[in-house]
Amino acid sequence: MKILKLLAACAAAALVFSGCSEKSDVIKIGSIGPLSGPVAVYGSDCKNGIELAVSEINAAGGINGKQIKLIVEDDEGDSVKSQNAYRKLVTSDKVKFIVGSLTSGCTQAITSLAEAQGTVLIAPAATAESITMSEKGTPFRYVFRACFIDPFQGTVGAKFASENLGSKKAAILYDIGNDYSVGLQENFVKTFEAAGGTIVAKESYNTGDKDFNAQITKIKNANPDVVYLPDYYGTVALIANQLRAQGVKVPFVGGDGWDGLTENAGDEVLNGFYSNHYAADSTDPAVQKFVATYKEKYTLTPTAFAALGYDAVYMFKDAIEVAAKKGDVTADSVRDALEATDGTYVTGHLTFNEKHNPVKSAVIVELIKNAAGKLDTVYKTTVNP
Repeated sequence: MKILKLLAACAAAALVFSGCSEKSDVIKIGSIGPLSGPVAVYGSDCKNGIELAVSEINAAGGINGKQIKLIVEDDEGDSVKSQNAYRKLVTSDKVKFIVGSLTSGCTQAITSLAEAQGTVLIAPAATAESITMSEKGTPFRYVFRACFIDPFQGTVGAKFASENLGSKKAAILYDIGNDYSVGLQENFVKTFEAAGGTIVAKESYNTGDKDFNAQITKIKNANPDVVYLPDYYGTVALIANQLRAQGVKVPFVGGDGWDGLTENAGDEVLNGFYSNHYAADSTDPAVQKFVATYKEKYTLTPTAFAALGYDAVYMFKDAIEVAAKKGDVTADSVRDALEATDGTYVTGHLTFNEKHNPVKSAVIVELIKNAAGKLDTVYKTTVNP
């Protein structure tokens, strides 16, 4: 008799996310991210964004009158602990919707589990291209992400160079041993040439190199009107310094790996622009509202990690509401609703392609000197896909 009653209760509670053993007046959303360990600052920012979204939604009446119950797990940036956190959320807490993890490695450790068990997963900031794909190369059905993938930034950089800077001749200097750098430059070339531009020089180096003068001499002789530098801020600062020393004064363009230049570079990176997921000083009303609310709650300016975590929760909210209108809120119906997403969020307008990667805009920020004479960034423009 007890078993029959339990089955009846489960059938009546079509909202699987609330769990059969608990009241169906809550919607459980799990969160996995590094709240301690070497990348804890990023995880804490993302968690802040997630919690802000949950508090806003709950204060406004929840989702179809149901409050979100957020269950947060710390994976310390460790892939094994990501798996443990996932299993705890799904097995003990009966969660069917998860935001996480943060880094690509930790997220990749749980995607196959989510796929096998029908758990809907939105990775807020895992940019590696393989996140939403199985080892066989087929798209996962239950795994999505809120951020654009690494190679897409090459497309964004090329569109900005062509359309906003009016560039016709580009030079590229990239790390031949870094997948991030290679992927960005390949997409930059494809998009820049499709827009009618010419790649007048394409030079490479090896990870860890410090002297780029030989490559820069060739770039200077090619007389480009823009130089694309798809690498991380430490290497970019070295390259920029040597480019300027050789008299190359044209604009530099790069990707989100440039984040960190403001604390680790000088005037050599001025007239530099890079793509990012979001800009806190954007003129977009949705961004301004988010930033103001976040600052009021945490007395901090929200990073891209905070914005992406915030958006992931709202993506779940919108998908659950769509599924509810059709009368069947299950992991499968929410997954189907996510696939049909066509909405505007803090980090841009978003739809999904067949691989569950966002088709969305990116922002370009410019490196400047602020009123205090320190290197800073300002929102420049939004580039649509």
